[in-house]
Amino acid sequence: MEHIYQYAWLIPFIPLPVPLLIGVGLLLFPTATKNLRRIWAFSSISLLTIAMFFSMMLSIQQINNNSIYQYVWSWTINNDFSLEFGYLFDPLTSIMSVLITTVAILVLIYSDNYMCHDRGYLRFFAYMSFFNTSMLGLVTSSNLIQIYIFWELVGMCSYLLIGFWFTRPSAANACQKAFVTNRVGDFGLLLGILGLYWLTGSFDFRDLFEIFNNLIKNNEVNLFFCILCTLFLFAGAVAKSAQFPLHVWLPDAMEGPTPISALIHAATMVAAGIFLVARLFPVFVGIPYLMYVIAFIGVITLFLGATLALAQKDIKRSLAYSTMSQLGYMMLALGMGSYRAALFHLITHAYSKALLFLGSGSLIYSMETLVGYSPDKSQNMVLMGGLTKHVPITKTAFLIGSLSLCGIPPLACFWSKDEILNASWLYSPIFSIIAYFTAGLTAFYMFRIYLLTFDGHFNLYCKNYSGKKSSSLYSISLWGKDGLKTIKNNLSLFNLVIMNNNREGTSFFMKKPYKISCHFIKMMRSFITIIDFDNKKISAYPPESDNTMLFPLIILILFTLFIGFIGIPFNQEGIGLDILTKWLTPSANLLHSTSQNSVDWYEFAINATLSVSIAYWGIFIALFFYKPIYSSFKNLDLINIFYKGGPKTIWGDKIINIIYNWSFNRGYIDAFYATYLIKSVRDLAKLVSIIDRRIIDGIPNVFGITNFFVAESVKYIGGGRISSYLFLFFFYVGLFLLIFYFFLVL
Repeated sequence: MEHIYQYAWLIPFIPLPVPLLIGVGLLLFPTATKNLRRIWAFSSISLLTIAMFFSMMLSIQQINNNSIYQYVWSWTINNDFSLEFGYLFDPLTSIMSVLITTVAILVLIYSDNYMCHDRGYLRFFAYMSFFNTSMLGLVTSSNLIQIYIFWELVGMCSYLLIGFWFTRPSAANACQKAFVTNRVGDFGLLLGILGLYWLTGSFDFRDLFEIFNNLIKNNEVNLFFCILCTLFLFAGAVAKSAQFPLHVWLPDAMEGPTPISALIHAATMVAAGIFLVARLFPVFVGIPYLMYVIAFIGVITLFLGATLALAQKDIKRSLAYSTMSQLGYMMLALGMGSYRAALFHLITHAYSKALLFLGSGSLIYSMETLVGYSPDKSQNMVLMGGLTKHVPITKTAFLIGSLSLCGIPPLACFWSKDEILNASWLYSPIFSIIAYFTAGLTAFYMFRIYLLTFDGHFNLYCKNYSGKKSSSLYSISLWGKDGLKTIKNNLSLFNLVIMNNNREGTSFFMKKPYKISCHFIKMMRSFITIIDFDNKKISAYPPESDNTMLFPLIILILFTLFIGFIGIPFNQEGIGLDILTKWLTPSANLLHSTSQNSVDWYEFAINATLSVSIAYWGIFIALFFYKPIYSSFKNLDLINIFYKGGPKTIWGDKIINIIYNWSFNRGYIDAFYATYLIKSVRDLAKLVSIIDRRIIDGIPNVFGITNFFVAESVKYIGGGRISSYLFLFFFYVGLFLLIFYFFLVL
């Protein structure tokens, strides 16, 4: 099967026909293209499935033969300059291609139902297919120029997908923020690529690694310049993978549809920065100072992301900060030289976080049927609660994803995160303490999300006949009201207004009915409705999602349960489960790194005890604060600590207030950028504009106006007589000579 590598270049281009044909169809045959839109979804999923099987075949071949395959062809040759394009299929490429295709297929299946009633359905699948092409092209690139081309295409797709609902100001602002922030990193990446080419004379990875390492080893190049070039390269990874301080775009990127968040902001695009550092690892590893910088940025990011997730009310934004924190773990592992651990966590986190995002999308999809198309309500965890009985499959999926991210064995993220934590202790005790503490924070905020969403009582968003909001029901939680009172004391007869994406809806128990689509009528039949005519109360609960949305969740549950076993480092007594190490074997010499050493059960248990104990403590603290046991906290003000206006007076209120404000206000980093950076740039732009208009443009304008008035005045002097002209000529010449003599004497 060696000849199969010759066709590996097809992998990135297999999904490409879909966006091309959709674009041509909408241009030439718009009506027919829109009427057959489900065919385009089927085609997109089918083509990506072919790419997935092709990637898996190549990966299996690579695992069996321990080989690296590269093919290039010349694109342009000019004197000493030669630019080649091609593809490289090594362990990193195979891991990323399988990861991208598997997650993307599940997301597209999920999206077919999630986006089916959106007017931009075709546009969504065109964008997603083009993104898959760009991402697969990025991971199969054989040189830095190719990486930069596909890097920019991925950024463009991200801009389009984040701003998919561009009519909403928040979405438009979010895509602009993501675009501008990533331009900072991309400019650094371009400078780094040019700097490395100036040093090595090559864009090809193999030649570049060999030449660069020889230059460093033989002290034939300025070390400061090498560090500067590699820092510029790292800046691109910092922006794309939402590392501090260029992380500010990721939480706002949640303005896009939830499937987009699951694919590009949890599993693939944000992993591009990790991929870039892993791809250029032989360059970075030769500069110890830079490796320390990478580890330092990683440890700051993982801690910052965890602290900022503590007080968020938007479920997707909380998961976004969680993604930021886990990307920090991967960057920390790369900075410590733990190449295998970083890629292992990249795999396990991708499936676990995709499960969580799609689970949150299922909840949002259900909530929108109740509260209308309003993200500030359908994504607000304070307005959820008590959904365990009504969305059992989504609840199970979310619980498994949360436990995995917390690092609870034997789920996927436990194996990879524990490996990073153990490596951090050997690298730096300070970094290790921060990483272990963040593991506890991860368990805390993940179960905060879970308990706010699924425990307690459902918090309805309702209105009464007078148009005023009736009091909502809130779970007993750290962020909620003391709402474990009965519905009888809180609700009167009210209206439930259902809105769809086209802002058409119906209102029950209202005098004036509105039209409603068949889709929402079908949904309403699946509602669990409780009516008490004696007390005039009605209550409706969100339904479970359709099967086409639940199927990807079930598949991702299986991945989350079993994908971690590919990296179990037990190779003794016939237990050889460490497939990942064998997968990465071809890169061992190239990366100057050794394989994961085998450990026995006793050593592994000792190492894992601390991390698992910290995770359980985080879960226990979350249960203590958020579990709705009203009788246990009946006489305490604990339930009001972080509700709406901030913490109330209670023990440690000042410390809690500081933590709450720090987290809720995003660490004041966005405010700092807005006040000191953006405002300064705008003030500088205004000053430059004034200088441009009044000085640069003003000087020519003054000369022009002066000439105009002089000419306008002089034209009346002319009378057509030569004697008058001669008189004026000699008069001005004499005046000039007089002035010249005056200055000459002085």
